[in-house]
Amino acid sequence: MNGSKASIAAINTSLNAAELPNNVEVVISPPAPYLAATVEANKQKTVSVAAQNVFDKASGAYTGEISVEALKDLGVNWAILGHSERRTIIKESDEFIASKTKFALDNGIKVILCIGETLEEKNAGVTLDVCARQLDAVAAVVKDWTNVVVAYEPVWAIGTGLAATPQDAQDTHKAIRAHLAATVGAQAEGVRILYGGSVNGANANQFKDKVDVDGFLVGGASLKPEFIDIIKSRL
Repeated sequence: MNGSKASIAAINTSLNAAELPNNVEVVISPPAPYLAATVEANKQKTVSVAAQNVFDKASGAYTGEISVEALKDLGVNWAILGHSERRTIIKESDEFIASKTKFALDNGIKVILCIGETLEEKNAGVTLDVCARQLDAVAAVVKDWTNVVVAYEPVWAIGTGLAATPQDAQDTHKAIRAHLAATVGAQAEGVRILYGGSVNGANANQFKDKVDVDGFLVGGASLKPEFIDIIKSRL
């Protein structure tokens, strides 16, 4: 929940002027009031726009929610679902997130599905149990994962300056992929898994050789010029 017309226009201007790598897919996700302006301003072929939320019904008396059709009408073809702030602050359940994920996919919106553990869960040694539970809720209703990108975001590393080491991230991502393989089969190999814990321009390069870290879910650093450096780190 950041931004203004001016600041978001500046981000679009920066992205449009940058020489972005052709083999890196970028998805930017402004607050809902700025989605239309962001779609209209974007001139980069490798950049798409995502909503930060979408509802699991087509339309109706759901005041304040965002419909799939509204997103498609604007030219938005991605949604972020299951973000830790939605899970912890808004109290969205695994099942509700799964329902929203299925509805979005069934109706032509690709999904960045966020999973991850809190500090208490990390200290209790249940990181993989938490990730498995969150994934299993979606796997119970979604059989085709072609248009799902998983984002592992350790909640304890968001906005704290703390981050898992690149090897820690690789180990967790490898375990996530193995769990997916056990639940959704061979298609798990093609599911991109992003790391989302305080990634910035200074540490992004350290993840480059980690085979199961397919990219990043970038928070605060996406509001700064270093976002371009993060994108280029995937070359």
